[in-house]
Amino acid sequence: EVQLVESGGGSVQPGGSLRLSCVLSSSGYSFTYLGWFRQTPGKEREGVATMNRNSEMTWYADSVKGRFTMFQDKANDMVSLQMNNLKPDDTAMYYCAASLGRGWLLQENEYNFWGQGTQVTVSS
Repeated sequence: EVQLVESGGGSVQPGGSLRLSCVLSSSGYSFTYLGWFRQTPGKEREGVATMNRNSEMTWYADSVKGRFTMFQDKANDMVSLQMNNLKPDDTAMYYCAASLGRGWLLQENEYNFWGQGTQVTVSS
């Protein structure tokens, strides 16, 4: 059974930092891309960052470029999202996801497996 388990969410003031982590259990699947998405109530899920599992090339949504960094620890089957200079607009439920195909498109329907989500709240 594939499992993605996120951790690291919480509440932080504007300008603060958080690091989200996601532990992967691939059950033999070869993920091509790993991604981070976020969603607020009433809105569609938004792609934040994606990484090619082999090359470790990353792509970021314009809204987070220069503030968020995605990286992986292959030895421990973990992927993380370092979030700096957080803004109130970053408040959302954040999801880790794994793609077996075209994950570079950073679209929800290109990802096959999802974690349960972790809440990030940015507020003064």
